[in-house]
Amino acid sequence: MDDWISETDTDRELSGVLQGTDESSTEEQAPEPGPNDGPGNQGRTREVEPKARSRPISLRDCLFKYLLFFSNLLFTVLGLVVLALGLWGLINKESFAQEKIGQINTDPMLVFVILGLVLSTLCLSGCVGALRENCCLLQVFSATVLVLVAAQVLAAIVAYSLQGQIEGYLRSGMLAAMVRYQDDLDLRFITDEIQIGLQCCGADNYRDWEVNMYYNCSAPGVLSCGVPATCCVDPLENGTVWNSQCGVGSQQLDEFSAQSVIFLGGCLGGMSRWIEQHTGLIGAVGIVLLGIQIITLFITTRLMDNIQWSKVTR
Repeated sequence: MDDWISETDTDRELSGVLQGTDESSTEEQAPEPGPNDGPGNQGRTREVEPKARSRPISLRDCLFKYLLFFSNLLFTVLGLVVLALGLWGLINKESFAQEKIGQINTDPMLVFVILGLVLSTLCLSGCVGALRENCCLLQVFSATVLVLVAAQVLAAIVAYSLQGQIEGYLRSGMLAAMVRYQDDLDLRFITDEIQIGLQCCGADNYRDWEVNMYYNCSAPGVLSCGVPATCCVDPLENGTVWNSQCGVGSQQLDEFSAQSVIFLGGCLGGMSRWIEQHTGLIGAVGIVLLGIQIITLFITTRLMDNIQWSKVTR
């Protein structure tokens, strides 16, 4: 009898342990209620919200990216070539020497150095920014291009409204180049090309060459009262030999006698006539260059939008 009672108690204890184990397992496996698990939603399977997807990059955006990269790479190389050309010119003329360093600000090669440095630095930032998708570099690039566009438009407006003053600046610049004609090879080359191309002599007329110490009528030497050979109507003797003395004594001649030997008109008038004859071409080139810069701004802005969108949805 006692044995039967003890066996019954043992069975009850085992049953209680098993029930406790099942209840605890059920509690552990029950999912935690979510914010939408109200009384009416019990027994329903919760839907997992999909993660935000990044906007797919279209073929057009990819073409824009690499078009911006390769175009800036091309202009970076071009800027480095211009920079190297300017530095080579300054070093070859020993412009960094102590006795010439004071005149370096009037050296034409300095324009090439500044232009090459600005062009290569600007385009390099756009090139690297497009390749690495760096918004900081692209913002610097786009801001600089925007400033350049505004500066070009402003310069065109100022040049149109101040034509008289600009002509005075050109006259002063050309007279300064004529003064240093024998001393600066770059200024000599530029002056010769202008006189040959426009078939002119001096700034306003051929007598302007009196400002040069070698062509002045009071100067000693064979060049006295003369003009450079690039002022001559026919500087080639027999069509083969360049006669560098063809303009000697030309300032002493009157206009009627001199017109058969040298060009009488000044280069400023020639420049004005050339601009009037090619106004359409100059305007077309300016519009094309301005349009390329505006398109570059559009492509850069589109690329920056794609980069920022991908960062937000990542």
